Amino acid sequence: MNKIWLIIQREYISRVKKKSFLVTTLLIPILMLGLMATMAYMAAKSEQKEAIAVIDESGVFANKMDTSSSSYTIKYIKDGAHENHTTLLDKNNCDILLHIYPFRNGMPDSINIYKDGGVSLSAKEFISDDLNSVYQIKQMQDEGIDKAKIDSINNSSIHIKSFDLKNNKETSSEIATMIGYATGFLIYLVILIYGMSVMRGVMEEKTNRIAEVIISSVRPFQLMMGKIVGIALVGLTQFLLWLILTGSLQILLPLLVPELRHAMHPGSATGMDALNKVPPSELAGIFQTLSSQNWTLIISCFLFYFLGGYFLYAAMFAAVGSMVNEDQQEAQQMTIPITMPIILAFFIMTSAIKDPNSPLAIFGSLFPLTSPIVMMARIPYGVPAWQIAASMLLLVAGFVFMTWISAKIYRTGILLYGKKATWKEVFKWIRYS
Repeated sequence: MNKIWLIIQREYISRVKKKSFLVTTLLIPILMLGLMATMAYMAAKSEQKEAIAVIDESGVFANKMDTSSSSYTIKYIKDGAHENHTTLLDKNNCDILLHIYPFRNGMPDSINIYKDGGVSLSAKEFISDDLNSVYQIKQMQDEGIDKAKIDSINNSSIHIKSFDLKNNKETSSEIATMIGYATGFLIYLVILIYGMSVMRGVMEEKTNRIAEVIISSVRPFQLMMGKIVGIALVGLTQFLLWLILTGSLQILLPLLVPELRHAMHPGSATGMDALNKVPPSELAGIFQTLSSQNWTLIISCFLFYFLGGYFLYAAMFAAVGSMVNEDQQEAQQMTIPITMPIILAFFIMTSAIKDPNSPLAIFGSLFPLTSPIVMMARIPYGVPAWQIAASMLLLVAGFVFMTWISAKIYRTGILLYGKKATWKEVFKWIRYS
């Protein structure tokens, strides 16, 4: 155990002290928030209203178009139908000219839009939606239909609540789906990013022949275990620093650049406006549903499967790293069998979200190679305690077994230079080493 701890210390300290670790840890949050800030700043600076001059020869749309838009203003013009379009725009200080010709057989004969350089898609959509809305109201009035009643029928809906009989709590399929996808995707990213990091670390040691010295004093299993845990701690450290830096920058940037205050601040007017549009009854229901979730179980299980999934796949990536040499293409080919179960887990996760108690969902949440992603999709719906316990035990057993297998491959593969290992040879290493 002491040797494993020494290897963990070596892996952690050597990687944390690297310039690449410091650069990526500092630069990624800065670049991401910097890009967001630049886009928000440019959007705030470039935001300007366009004035639309309207010539309505039909008389149907006059003084009925939407004037509440934050991007467009409407100006009605009389007796301008025969004037030059450019002259008309310049005289009225407008950007866009909308010419509506007289109606024929209940339909406008023609509707044209003019602008120097062409009309943008957003402007055309705004005008089209606005005119269609006014025209639909006219058609309803002509047919004697009350628009208020139609709107009332279209906006009416039946609110359905779902409850878990076991816990007698309100549930939400939408929230459960979001939790499942978010946690599954995060675990997927960690497995790929830091699993690949383990593989590259082993390849680097093999190339520098450091492993020849290390493996002479420790067992392959101890070396493999220490390497996996050490790199896992590096990953957790980086994630923690990213969270701290991202939170700090999100608070500081709006203070340093006032133009970004409304665009990036969590309590911005835009966010509050969107929140205020939600009916109070629905808003209370959302918070009640969120509070009814078993967050203690969700967070604790996420941390377990987050680490367990990484440990399991890191052992497999380490084995691949010991099998290949410096050829990156060869390494990518060898990782295909490892990434296939992760892709399979995503397919099963989608099925588990639709039907969390199906045989496929239960199998995926118990099978160690898919359980880190699939089980997190099932937990918000309620999973029997024995299934969670069995899944965790199988994941731990799978990690220990895979580390043992990978150590056997590592023991021979790390000393193999200048030759491409075949799967047949790998099975021999596992059998006889």
